[in-house]
Amino acid sequence: QVQLVESGGGLVQAGESLRLSCAASGNILVIEVWGWYRQAPGKERELVATISSGGSTNLVDSVKGRFTISRDNARNTVYLQMNSLKPEDTAVYYCNAELRNTNLLPISAWGQGTQVTVSS
Repeated sequence: QVQLVESGGGLVQAGESLRLSCAASGNILVIEVWGWYRQAPGKERELVATISSGGSTNLVDSVKGRFTISRDNARNTVYLQMNSLKPEDTAVYYCNAELRNTNLLPISAWGQGTQVTVSS
C-alpha cells in the first residue's frame, strides 16, 4: 500500500505565505507525476500545479508568479510554496501522486487534504 501524508496548511492573512508538503511512503518504485489540487466549498476540485519526474512544472494561471511546486525525489516528497496568498486561494489542498509500485502496478494516490484559509 501507498500512503500520502500532507502538512503545512493553516490560517494566514492576505499577502502572507505558506509551504505545503506531502510525503509518500510504501512500496514505491517511481513517482511519475506529482500534482496539487484544491477544492473550495461548493466548487469543483481544481488542478493547481504539477511536476514530472524530470522536473517539468505546470501551474494554473491564477497562481502563476505566486506559487512554486517542487519535489525531493530521494524523499518522495512534493512541496507547494504559496506566496502572496489571496482570499480566493482558500480551499482544502490535496496532493496526488501518479506512481508505479515495486510490482510495476500503476497507482494514483491521494493525500488526506490540508486546509488553507486566507483572510482579507
